[in-house]
Amino acid sequence: MWEHIWYPTRKVILVTGGTGLVGQAIKRVSEEDSRPDEEFIFLSSKDADLKDAAATEAVFEKYKPTHVIHLAAMVGGLFHNMKHNLDFLRNNILINDNILHNSYKYGVKKAISCLSTCIFPDKTTYPIDETMVHNGPPHNSNFGYSYAKRLIDVQNHAYNQQYGCHFTSVIPTNVFGEHDNYNLEDSHVIPGLIHKAYLAKKEGKPLVVYGSGKPLRQFIYSVDLAKLFLWVLREYNEIDPIILSVDEANEVSIGEVAQMVADAFQLEHGIVFDSTKADGQFKKTASNKKLRQYLPDFQFTPFKEAIQQSVNWFVDNYENARK
Repeated sequence: MWEHIWYPTRKVILVTGGTGLVGQAIKRVSEEDSRPDEEFIFLSSKDADLKDAAATEAVFEKYKPTHVIHLAAMVGGLFHNMKHNLDFLRNNILINDNILHNSYKYGVKKAISCLSTCIFPDKTTYPIDETMVHNGPPHNSNFGYSYAKRLIDVQNHAYNQQYGCHFTSVIPTNVFGEHDNYNLEDSHVIPGLIHKAYLAKKEGKPLVVYGSGKPLRQFIYSVDLAKLFLWVLREYNEIDPIILSVDEANEVSIGEVAQMVADAFQLEHGIVFDSTKADGQFKKTASNKKLRQYLPDFQFTPFKEAIQQSVNWFVDNYENARK
């Protein structure tokens, strides 16, 4: 009898992409800030091929989630995107449609999908905010991934309009931290720099950075992002997306990031910028004004400290890190 009364208020939270960078951070933070009415299930790619409709439905049938945090995606760095735009488009559309449609079919109370600042128009004014997602074409280097992610916002509103579903999305800036993808071919900038710096230290060589080092980015530490994800899960009631980002004043250049990574490794042979390689977008400054209206006092981990923690984790876990 007790279980019957308690169950309707209990949250079963299915986290897709649960073994990745953000999923692992949510796991850590959910354990540090555990609630008795919340049960988290972290899916890995081994649990189901989310591109497959039947496999996705089987997962929902098995766990019967009340809430979904949708992180799973085909992702990659700039150069990987440039070569495989069609794959990024098709695979992500399939994954997202399967997750959202099963969330509807199984009566999920809230589904939160993870977007990216790369979905914003290439030609825009800065800072970008949540109202500007669909204002023009994204940068042509990763248009496949960008349009697939934009469609999540379209679907969220369509499911809400037609069925009253509470599906929403968050737009983090560049995420980094423990459990990242450190593959030198298709990683994002910080894990790529960390891996390259590790090898440079070992070989007694300079750290080679692709591009000029001048582009500007806002980076968010995965643990901070995880805390904000749990706030969205528990408190955020809009269908419209919300940007999860550090303040505009915390924007840094790729060159500055490279220097912090080099310092964290105590590299002795300096940094070399290979300007024959593409820079990508020069900047994509995002406004966190909406977030600050909700959480004016949220404290982000100081960037240098987060870089050092990320480097320490990679060094300690080198053998088992994704690379």
